[in-house]
Amino acid sequence: MKTFMKLKLAFFSFLLITFFSCDKDESGSNPNASDPTITVRLVDAPGDYKAVNVEVVDVMIKMDDESDDENGWISLEAEKETINLLDFTGGVSKVLVEDFPIPVGTLTQMRLVLGDGNTILIENDQEEDEEFDLKTPSAQQSGLKLKTNSVIEQGFTYDFVLDFDVEKSIVMAGDSDNIILKPVIYMSAEVNSGIIEGTVTPSDVPSIASVLVDDMGTPETEDDFVISAATDETGAFALWGVPAGTYEVIVTPQDETSDYDYGSAEGVVVTNGEITTISDPIELMLKPGSISGDVTNENLVVSVTLKDKDTEEEIASMDSNEDGEFLFEDVAPGVYIVTIEAETFVSQDIEVTVEPGLETAMDDVTLVAE
Repeated sequence: MKTFMKLKLAFFSFLLITFFSCDKDESGSNPNASDPTITVRLVDAPGDYKAVNVEVVDVMIKMDDESDDENGWISLEAEKETINLLDFTGGVSKVLVEDFPIPVGTLTQMRLVLGDGNTILIENDQEEDEEFDLKTPSAQQSGLKLKTNSVIEQGFTYDFVLDFDVEKSIVMAGDSDNIILKPVIYMSAEVNSGIIEGTVTPSDVPSIASVLVDDMGTPETEDDFVISAATDETGAFALWGVPAGTYEVIVTPQDETSDYDYGSAEGVVVTNGEITTISDPIELMLKPGSISGDVTNENLVVSVTLKDKDTEEEIASMDSNEDGEFLFEDVAPGVYIVTIEAETFVSQDIEVTVEPGLETAMDDVTLVAE
């Protein structure tokens, strides 16, 4: 997975409690309109692969039972199908279970059951796509168990999000013939979290949007985690399962060699059970460059000024060292005028173009005495 700005990854599972209202009629047969229902959807924390195909067999829950016993699991009758986890960009999610009736009580565990038809598509050194089987350890074949403690009440519906962390779930155990799938899944409830939607410009730069969540509200970072999502072809993204709070959304290009660095939106307020839409696109900033120069006059310290060519605004100024060397760092890409001056010498104005992420080395300069 591409590196995010100072963001730490950690496992998390949200506390899933409460509900959305619906019909509270308690009459009729079972199931009826007053039975609590559950919807489960799958989203993806992105990974650096061409495709990750998982065979979903079922979603199961356990009520009023925190034991590891294999008895007591209730099937939610999810449709058996193969899903490419990397299809979930721009806010797309996969509904696995929709409005399925469940008993009243405390939902203590949930698990996503996968089959053995799981594969991964990786680009090889020849830039060709190769497909490999994803091996699943026997301990994982019955599905990863996710602990929770959600009170299920009559007459309400419950919406859960399973965030499948692709990057953490793929284990390269040696060569390409031994790639292991060990699912890492985070769980949240829409009523106990919100969604952040937004867009990125330029839209044709594939990017990752992320927020850092302070899970416990403490100064320690061990309990912090990251929620992330990839942009789609229009530059849109959606971050699911974000707890109520105020966040900075950071966007970074997926390709580390891109001319773009990052962009951000600060003060994004999330309310549980609601969608927060960032009104303006998040603009990716071009990577800054630098300008270096050398004045060849012996033992001459010069004053150097950097100005924007179009606006003539002064960007920075400095003195060279005793050898006449100077360096301007973190300069935004563009065209500048570098002015070099020293007492009793004729100043020089030199046009310099700065490219994203590159150092522009000026030709050596020799000042002429007045």
